[in-house]
Amino acid sequence: MSEQSKTASDQLVHDPKGGMPRLVEIMRRLRDPDTGCPWDIEQDFATIAPYTIEEAYEVADAIEREAWDELKGELGDLLFQSVFHAQMASEAGYFEFNDVADTMSDKMVARHPHVFGDESADKSADQQTRDWERIKAAERASKKQDGVLDGVALGLPALLRAVKLQNRAARVGFDWPSTDEVIDKLVEEVEEVKQTTTPEDRVEEFGDLLFVMANLARHWKIDPEAALRAANAKFTRRFEYIEAALKERGKTPIESDLQEMDALWDAAKHQEKRGKKST
Repeated sequence: MSEQSKTASDQLVHDPKGGMPRLVEIMRRLRDPDTGCPWDIEQDFATIAPYTIEEAYEVADAIEREAWDELKGELGDLLFQSVFHAQMASEAGYFEFNDVADTMSDKMVARHPHVFGDESADKSADQQTRDWERIKAAERASKKQDGVLDGVALGLPALLRAVKLQNRAARVGFDWPSTDEVIDKLVEEVEEVKQTTTPEDRVEEFGDLLFVMANLARHWKIDPEAALRAANAKFTRRFEYIEAALKERGKTPIESDLQEMDALWDAAKHQEKRGKKST
């Protein structure tokens, strides 16, 4: 890098109002093979992908907690992941960051002809959803993805991917007509889990049970990931209540027993229900 180029780069890197060009330049400098950060230089797409997934979940977590003061930073962390991948792609000659932005812009314009094109904007959200899926189906066909399930990303969380696979199958009529049949299947799968005798069978049947649970969530229009996050949060709250109550008694969970902790769990549950009634 020439002295003039380095000066311009330094000015941009330290410009608090540098926006996207500043972030892209910072990433380029971090990956510079001569003067960059050793850790950043060593990374590749595969090693960074887990961080990308983690940052997406941290965005969802901030939204779930309505932590709006944290959301800006979490969105920045997620944006940085896109910049990181784009920089590695640029180095490999695949594409540039602007290509990523242009591709997304082209996609949004193409998928919203009622906003950016000649189609009427007088349509319901349900109609727009159907049109969106029709356009996506045409996109998949152009990519030679002719199978109903083609294009459902393998890297999705398994529970979310199960719902997406089921939604795809449902569009061509492969679906139970009501939740009654899903619940019947759920009962059947529970019985099959109870009858397993080997570790391999347990893994398979447990997977089948989770898959049907995802299907029930889909029929009830429940986001299973959000439902499980809420259950995790509830468990955390109640267990923290147990820890606090035991601390008042001069004990820790390891010094307690199941009977005592179960009674405290019920107390936490009762307190939560009483709080809901008061509001």
